[in-house]
Amino acid sequence: MSYLNRLLLCVLVTFGLITGAQAQGKQADYRLGAGDAIKISVFQNPDLTVETRVAESGSVTYPLIGAVQLGGLSIADAELAIASKLREGGFVQKPQVNILLMQFKGNQVSVLGMVNRPGRYPIETGNTRLTDMLATAGGAIPSGGADVIILSGIRDGKAFRQEIDIPAMFIGGNTDLDIPVAGGDIIYVHRAPVFYIYGEVQRGGSYRLERNMSVLQGLAQGAGLTVRGTERGLRIHRRGPDGKVQIISPEKSELIQPDDVLYVQESFF
Repeated sequence: MSYLNRLLLCVLVTFGLITGAQAQGKQADYRLGAGDAIKISVFQNPDLTVETRVAESGSVTYPLIGAVQLGGLSIADAELAIASKLREGGFVQKPQVNILLMQFKGNQVSVLGMVNRPGRYPIETGNTRLTDMLATAGGAIPSGGADVIILSGIRDGKAFRQEIDIPAMFIGGNTDLDIPVAGGDIIYVHRAPVFYIYGEVQRGGSYRLERNMSVLQGLAQGAGLTVRGTERGLRIHRRGPDGKVQIISPEKSELIQPDDVLYVQESFF
C-alpha cells in the first residue's frame, strides 16, 4: 500500500469514519471488477493522475504503459502492477502509485425476493459471505421470507446454483454452507410456505407454515374451533402432483403441506 493511501486510511480511522479492521479489509481484500470507478495517481507526477473505469475485460488504459489488467486484483496488487510497468518502462524510477476506489460497481450482488431492502450491494471485502449480504439487505422479512435461500451465479465459468437452509446451518453448526459470494451473484429469498384455514374456526385466513407443523398445531394458529365446529368434520384440501385437488380426512398428528387448505365443518349435533 502506498504512503498516501496509508495516510488517508489513518485519517479516516482517527476521525472514526471507519474502524481499523474496515480500513485493512477494504484495501487488502477488495478485488477490482468491471465497472469500478477508480482514481490512479503517482506521487510527484500530477500528469499521471487519471480517473477511469475498469473495462469488461478487466483492464484499464493508463498513460505511457497502455492497457493494464487490474480486474480481480486487490487495491494493493493493482498499485504494484502499475508501479512495476512504470518502473520497467523507465518512465518513473521509484513510482509511488495510489489507487482510490471512487465507486463500487463491478463486484455487486443482487439480493431479491422477500427481504427488507432488496437491491444491488457491493462486495467490499474479499471474504464476504452469503449471510453478510443477507444482513446488508436487512435480512428476510420475518412474516414472509422462507428459511431456504437460493444463491446463483457463475463459478469457474459454469452456472452455479445452491439452496442453503439458513436456520439449519446455524442450529447444526455447519458454517461451511455460508459460502463466499462473487460479483454477479443473485441471492433470492422466496416467500415462506403458507397454509389456509376456513370454516368453523376462530380466525380463518392464511398462515406461515412452520417446520413439521401438525394439523393440531395448524388449528391452534386459527385460535381453535368455534362452538359449532367439530374435529370430526376436519378436512384437508390438497393439490396432488397431477394438479387435482384431493380431500383428506387427516389425523391430528399429520403434517401440513404447503398450500394445504384446512376446512372445519359445522357440527350437526
